[in-house]
Amino acid sequence: MAQINVKPLRLSNVKLNIKSGATDVGDFEKHVSQVELTPSSGSVSWKGLNPDAVFNFPTGTTWACTLAYAQDWSQATSLSRYLFDNDGAEVVLTFLPNNGAVVSATNPAFRVTVTLQAGAVGGTVDSVAAATVTLQVQGKPVIVTTAS
Repeated sequence: MAQINVKPLRLSNVKLNIKSGATDVGDFEKHVSQVELTPSSGSVSWKGLNPDAVFNFPTGTTWACTLAYAQDWSQATSLSRYLFDNDGAEVVLTFLPNNGAVVSATNPAFRVTVTLQAGAVGGTVDSVAAATVTLQVQGKPVIVTTAS
């Protein structure tokens, strides 16, 4: 069997852009410490009264987008404020894990349509007020290999 090479992904210089319709809301990578697209799937089971009557069916995969971010309530353009003001809105989020290189087949971006959710306000004394939201993704991420 052939040995398959690996090039681990290290997140340190990402791009996170939000668009609402044709409007480019902005780049929010300075606001976040985590961007994670996570699939979830399950199964449905049915059992009859006979021990041989056991059936399992896979369910469709759903995706979620987790954003961890520093709260900033001092600026109207902050991610905290944008999530709060636009709770429930659908937007397009583009995540480029390696912002130091051009989008390509070897440096793809990931595009998702998400439903925004407001995050927490406040936190613990003597620490940075941070929050985490898990946004529902419509469909699945699209791998983008060309700059757009």
